[in-house]
Amino acid sequence: MADVTTLTVNGRSVTTSAPPTTRLLDFLRDELGLTGTKEGCGSGECGACTVLVDGKPVCTCLMLLGSAEGRAVTTVEGLGNGETLHPVQQAFVEEGAVQCGFCTPGLVMNVTGVLAEDGPLPEEGIRHAIAGNLCRCTGYAKVVAAVKKAGGSEGGTP
Repeated sequence: MADVTTLTVNGRSVTTSAPPTTRLLDFLRDELGLTGTKEGCGSGECGACTVLVDGKPVCTCLMLLGSAEGRAVTTVEGLGNGETLHPVQQAFVEEGAVQCGFCTPGLVMNVTGVLAEDGPLPEEGIRHAIAGNLCRCTGYAKVVAAVKKAGGSEGGTP
């Protein structure tokens, strides 16, 4: 009998017979068509493939589908409600933190998880939190401004 994995993706229960050794990244992109999750390095170094697993940021290039059994996965497509952007997404747009867009989904997901767990962060905390997300376009100043806005700390250290 084939292995069956059941997980929740963006609030929807998903059952699959895909091999449990499939990378979560490949399952999300190839089987579910959730292409907002990007593959950059394939080794957990760039953060482009970050999603939330049970509310915590995870690099999907390092996580196997079998490890997602019974867990809740949220991708960038699962933020907001379809008509309204999630506050982190909105802050990225308003602050111009979206350049080429390749790293943006991973940054947004990482920041969403960190802010949900830690609340507003001082600039040093923001820079530490996003250190695992590589971006070649922004120089991070606008990303930091967006995180401050999304976390409610636009005026500096909360």
